[in-house]
Amino acid sequence: MKKIFKQKQRCLLIALIALIWTSCKVDRVLPVNESVKDISGSWKVLKASRNGTDLTPLVDFSQFRVKFDAEGNYTLVNDLPFVVNKNGKFKLDDPNYPFKIVFTATGAQPLTTAFNYPVVGGARQLNLTFSPGCSLNTYVYTLVKE
Repeated sequence: MKKIFKQKQRCLLIALIALIWTSCKVDRVLPVNESVKDISGSWKVLKASRNGTDLTPLVDFSQFRVKFDAEGNYTLVNDLPFVVNKNGKFKLDDPNYPFKIVFTATGAQPLTTAFNYPVVGGARQLNLTFSPGCSLNTYVYTLVKE
């Protein structure tokens, strides 16, 4: 009697495992292709800091602009301390997942700086981190599109 009961338990257990095994559906999730980051347009300073100190109320950034075009050129309007001090070319290290931007001012060596492209409050921002001249001073500019 015990032997028959154990056999029924085993059969029931095997049937239950088979039922669970066949009822599981595995969906394959394909990776999403990230879009190419387009930074073309005119960008103004929303916030600027040096070594963690907010410079925005201390310096008039209202006239400064950096304009990027689709051909890889940038133009500075109303110069301020920035990664570069002349117009030139730019390139993102990866068009889909950029972490760095390379500025090549006309007649100068390329300068690479940290690049972040978050969406904050529904608007795209550019965060650039750089040290012009002295490596002890780190600037962070947060730019928004006009």
